Amino acid sequence: MTALTHAHGPSPARGPVRRTERALAPDLARGSMLLLIALANAAVFTFGDQPGAEASPQGWERPFNLVMFVLVHARAYPMFAVMFGYGLVQLARRQEAAGAGPRAARAVLIRRNAWLLAFGAVHAALLNFGDFLGAYGLVGIVFTLFLLHRGERVQRVVLWLWACTTAYAAALAGVAAYHAVRGGPGDAPVPSGDVASLSAPDYATSVADRLGEWPLHTLTVLPFLVIVWLGAWAARRRVLEDPAGHRTLLRRTAVIALGAAFAGGVPIGLVSAGFLHVDQGTADAFLKLYEVSGQFGGPGYVALFGLLALRLSKPRASARRRPVVSALAALGQRSLSGYLFQSLVWVLVLSPYALDLAGRTGSPTLTAALTAVAAWLATVAGAALLQRRGLPGPAERLLRRLTYGPRETR
Repeated sequence: MTALTHAHGPSPARGPVRRTERALAPDLARGSMLLLIALANAAVFTFGDQPGAEASPQGWERPFNLVMFVLVHARAYPMFAVMFGYGLVQLARRQEAAGAGPRAARAVLIRRNAWLLAFGAVHAALLNFGDFLGAYGLVGIVFTLFLLHRGERVQRVVLWLWACTTAYAAALAGVAAYHAVRGGPGDAPVPSGDVASLSAPDYATSVADRLGEWPLHTLTVLPFLVIVWLGAWAARRRVLEDPAGHRTLLRRTAVIALGAAFAGGVPIGLVSAGFLHVDQGTADAFLKLYEVSGQFGGPGYVALFGLLALRLSKPRASARRRPVVSALAALGQRSLSGYLFQSLVWVLVLSPYALDLAGRTGSPTLTAALTAVAAWLATVAGAALLQRRGLPGPAERLLRRLTYGPRETR
């Protein structure tokens, strides 16, 4: 037992997840969806605001803006929140199966999430104000302390909360429709918020700006505790470990949740693309609908990848697509490293005080998109190489060392 373990609670009964214990769906989902995260964050860095889109799109940029608001913006990160909650239950289950009691399993989770919060603080200070790691750490600590070992009656509360979210989204859809019908003509832009650190004249100023931006950003995303909880509910039922046994649930969730997420992004997407011209009140209503409906992208995308993993598990499909699937799953197993690498790319390539590549080209939208795809492909290739060598990602190795102590971290 190390000094680190003594200082932070009981010793873990075992180390991190082994390769033989991994299910395809979670890894495939994380590896693939990092592309959408890259597209969203590259756009934010390029345009210096949130959600991040060309204000006066031309030609192909118009349908591209629409696609981004329907499929990507505010729709990709909730999937990682669902997977985070799923992983909390899996980690606790592995510790308890190895002989750890609830208190010891809880201590491992608290330690891991406390370090994740620290990772988030460093990530935000050095690279990206829009860090989510810190929020995951805080949510993980709260969930572990108050919800992890509660009974089934308490766990079902999340379904009622999700029903309330659905009702709220439906109400917002009604408000948006009312504004669309009753609102006057106008040429209001998509409401956005400028981010000071993204337009800072030098790196030192950007760090100072991010130190002020990150705490507020973290507080604004803490409500996704409900999405994390929903992922934990699914993990208790081993939905992704046994997609064949939950095929009907996955199909219904994919169709209904993704349908709601995509439909909720269409109105503001049409405004961003310049296909629809509305007044400011209507644009504000569309933006609110887009934000709330985006939460449905979390369970929707997870269910979609659960079904995809089920299909890929068939021998013929597995043999035909193994190289690509294996590379994406390898990135999913190293998603923390991939996420941090992306932020480094944005700072070096897109920041105005660095290469400022988007500002030097004729189409910032195209530059942002190509940079996102290139960064993601680099992480896919890097993860595949590490997989062949049997090595974890550098960030995963460090987090495991801090969580479990100096034991085997592969």
